[in-house]
Amino acid sequence: MEDWKIINEDLTRILRLATFPVAIHFIEDMGKIPEKVKRPVKDFGVRLAPCQGAAMARKYGFSMAISKEDSGCAIANHTYGWKRADMKGVVYFLTTMNYTLDEEAAKNTFYTLPALGENQYEAVVYTPLARSTSDPDVVLLYGNPGQIMRMIHGSTRRTGQPVKGSFSGRAASCTEGVLGAFLDKAPKVVVPGNGDRVWASCQDHEMAMAFPGAFMPELMEGLKKTHATGIRYPVPTFMGYEPKVGMTVPLSDIFDPAEIDKFTGRRKK
Repeated sequence: MEDWKIINEDLTRILRLATFPVAIHFIEDMGKIPEKVKRPVKDFGVRLAPCQGAAMARKYGFSMAISKEDSGCAIANHTYGWKRADMKGVVYFLTTMNYTLDEEAAKNTFYTLPALGENQYEAVVYTPLARSTSDPDVVLLYGNPGQIMRMIHGSTRRTGQPVKGSFSGRAASCTEGVLGAFLDKAPKVVVPGNGDRVWASCQDHEMAMAFPGAFMPELMEGLKKTHATGIRYPVPTFMGYEPKVGMTVPLSDIFDPAEIDKFTGRRKK
């Protein structure tokens, strides 16, 4: 098993992450959920969407388990295999809300979402990576575009192949990201969807990446190797140029009337 506490420290140091990396475990048997893990209905008296569970892990440091009984999201219920959606209802929602033009577009949208087998897993557990006591199935990281760029650098160093993603603006982190990485066994870039922003407090500057747990050593090697050669975050911008006002007058000469006259186009009488 990897030392996830050390990996968490390295991720935070290299990427300067603002929120905790999240370890995600798919649980086949409810009896295997650790005792201290919080449950939405039991501990909060409400059902939550999976994106909210991930948000509580990355922002509060909570360990959260969400099952069929805990989930308050119809899309996640479908894609996580807890309750398959009725296609008539799907079409009505997507067309009425103008997400899709017609029935065909609605069906195309829904059928392209990755999904687990029906009742394949009874629950999903979200835990801050530093506290993970077993190898996660997926690791979910949030960051700004510059940080996501560095994650892509780390992901592509070994093979040179670009990271692929799916971007529908819906069910993005929970399904296109987490399930996509889990099922395809490959990193996924996530443009967070509407639900992640409305209910899970994702901010406008944030994106995310989801990684299969087994991919993390490769990611870390790529991040460390590129970091060592100066490819870093925050990006060290080039500043070795002479500052000029209006791209013409050296900043050192702004108190010289002749130089200012050249800049403004005025001439002494």
